Amino acid sequence: MACIAPGSMALARPVRVGYCVDSFEIGGTELNAVRTVEALDRRRFHVTVFHLHETGPLRARYEALGLRLLHLPIGRLYSPRTAGQGVRFLRLLRREGIEVVHTHDLYTNIFAAPWARLAGCRVIASRRWLDASPRAGLLPLNRCSYRFAHRVVVNSAVVARLMIDTERVPAARVVELPNFLEERAFHHVAAEERSARRHSWGVPQGAFVIGTVARLAPVKNHAMVLRALQRLDEDVHLVLIGAGPSRRALEELTRELHLDRRVHFTGQLMEAENLHQFFDVSVLCSRSEGFPNAVIEALAAGCPVVATPVGGVPEVISDRQTGLLVPVDQPVALAASVQELRHDAALRKRLSEAGPARARGKYHQTLVIARLEALYQELAREAGKRGAVLT
Repeated sequence: MACIAPGSMALARPVRVGYCVDSFEIGGTELNAVRTVEALDRRRFHVTVFHLHETGPLRARYEALGLRLLHLPIGRLYSPRTAGQGVRFLRLLRREGIEVVHTHDLYTNIFAAPWARLAGCRVIASRRWLDASPRAGLLPLNRCSYRFAHRVVVNSAVVARLMIDTERVPAARVVELPNFLEERAFHHVAAEERSARRHSWGVPQGAFVIGTVARLAPVKNHAMVLRALQRLDEDVHLVLIGAGPSRRALEELTRELHLDRRVHFTGQLMEAENLHQFFDVSVLCSRSEGFPNAVIEALAAGCPVVATPVGGVPEVISDRQTGLLVPVDQPVALAASVQELRHDAALRKRLSEAGPARARGKYHQTLVIARLEALYQELAREAGKRGAVLT
């Protein structure tokens, strides 16, 4: 697996990066993409954003950076319209002098990587999921896209192993760059504001609060935490932050389990504060993950974590050292872990102190972004050498 040394390949001129995203909707991949471009040093990187869908709540954040946004309205992958947009993309890359193209998701891997390679750019593809994808039929095409990439960026060691062992991408082309945290993720609000925020969600004074920050989708397995709540004391409340297709089913399950007074659906929240600081325990019950933002955000907030050991989670959570791990679809085990945390103040304190140290030492923005910037510069140097040889 490739290792990038930050600052080892600085260039005197800005690197021209083509940044490819599918949409401006809210999701883990989409949020990571916009946070990454916000963190880049724009004195050293000139970024042009290519997007397949035109609207969405995250578009304003790209516009606030003053970046050029170029829409590529593709149709079906094999349609004449998509081929025409591919030719247009190739011409735009050459016109803009793009040196490095970075695709961030399944759709831009498939569409953009081949055209970018044909344009003579250095190409970075992305793999941020383990075994779940929006459309399984696209996976063979995505696998082919890796052949056009000079590097494939993954967000966890378990995904890196998948790329090397199963997808047969040479280890030298796989680069592990985990999700990252901004400095503000480590900041805490005053106790009065914390209490007021919980009250605004309908949580009564004095309640013990467990919470999740995750899209309401089947893979996130919120039903497990609802069934665990049924086994906990009446003054334990659950806050579910997020939106998604499972909301109606989860609301129905909440009523079926007679938990209406103890479960609080907030919808999607786009807050500057780290939302995990408003919980007493943060829970993640996923059946599959690549590398969840929620876990490292909870660590940064000093909020004890109970999570299922899927995907990259065990790379972050060492059982009983930085959090507690419970088996998938085992609400009894989850309830027992929450109960233990509630009644063992020493354990809560130990995990609360270990979390921020772990998060800051490996997942702070300055560490991860420095490695990505070094990767961009390395590939730009390779592109420059190739151009010099061709000249």
